[in-house]
Amino acid sequence: MAEEEDYMSDSFINVKEDIRPGLPMLRRIREAHQKEEKHREANLKNRQKSLKEEEKERRDSVLKSALGSENKGFALLQKMGYKSGQALGKSGSGIVEPIPLNIKTGRSGIGHETLIKRKAEEELENYRRKIHLRNQTEEKAADQFRLRLKSKKEELKLEGDLRRSQRACHQLDTQKDIQVPKEPWYWFMPEKEEQEDEEKEQEEDEYGDEELSVLEKLQILTQYLREEHRYCIWCGTAYEDEEDLSLNCPGPTSADHD
Repeated sequence: MAEEEDYMSDSFINVKEDIRPGLPMLRRIREAHQKEEKHREANLKNRQKSLKEEEKERRDSVLKSALGSENKGFALLQKMGYKSGQALGKSGSGIVEPIPLNIKTGRSGIGHETLIKRKAEEELENYRRKIHLRNQTEEKAADQFRLRLKSKKEELKLEGDLRRSQRACHQLDTQKDIQVPKEPWYWFMPEKEEQEDEEKEQEEDEYGDEELSVLEKLQILTQYLREEHRYCIWCGTAYEDEEDLSLNCPGPTSADHD
């Protein structure tokens, strides 16, 4: 008879337990996950299929199987010489596979999908139209900005040319002992500029006369310099006489000298 085990022996007393921190908690979590997975699998096996799922499975199984001679339509085709896999038609130019079956699963009426598609196309077209109009507006605004910028640059250039002509006129008139300019604005007088502006505003209020534009002043002053002093501001040269001016100067405008 085998000796009875002594529960007070070293084999029982000195057994070291695994007391590493966290192990009992990890073991319980793993067991809970395993139990939950088994429960889920059991539910899937025991779950009853819905009527729609059963109908779909039966329909798919029937559609996957080819027609046999028990089908009346197929039997009539066979009597007329048709063989499985051939194309329909007397010359064999028809379809080979049957027309696919399109199952309607929703509860909407006939034509509802077409209506939804048409609305989606209309919304897309409206969106494209809005984008096109927005792009046109942005391009138009950019063009207007460029035109304003170009106009501003041209205006600044004309003002610079006018100031240059006024200085040249003042110098040339002084050389001829002309003490008073033909017109007040023929000479560039910075110290009197503000006073002249105020006087012009008063004159405009009293008489309602429109002031000459910068371009008009430049044209008038350029013509005066050419006739009175045989001087061209674009060439920067005072010519000897009218013949010398007409032969050697390209013209009276800035564009003639480009």
